[in-house]
Amino acid sequence: QVQLVESGGGLVEAGGSLRLSCVASGLTFTTYVMGWFRQASGNEREFVAAIGPTGESLFSDLLKGRFSISRDNNKNTVNVQMNSLKPEDTAIYYCATFVGGDLSRYSDYTYWGQGTQVTVSS
Repeated sequence: QVQLVESGGGLVEAGGSLRLSCVASGLTFTTYVMGWFRQASGNEREFVAAIGPTGESLFSDLLKGRFSISRDNNKNTVNVQMNSLKPEDTAIYYCATFVGGDLSRYSDYTYWGQGTQVTVSS
């Protein structure tokens, strides 16, 4: 079955960086647009970024410039590099597979990982 496993979260001070990874299995990775979302406590799931099979990407306007996304099709992995982190970036970060529609809409994604917690201290 399809499995997405995120890693790389943790506790970091404001201004620091983290690199999250998501390893996918059970699917033909190169046929999927992959996305990252985040969900802070009490908030709705929020779009972070998405990347197509050949590297074309889309970012949340709020995060563009601090976050970048990449993928390694040989390793079935999608990564998000987060720089200049702020306390408001604290959330659980999820990767997911896009099925069509609106890249920024979480309901247009089907398979989800379990998430990885990112906590940014001030």
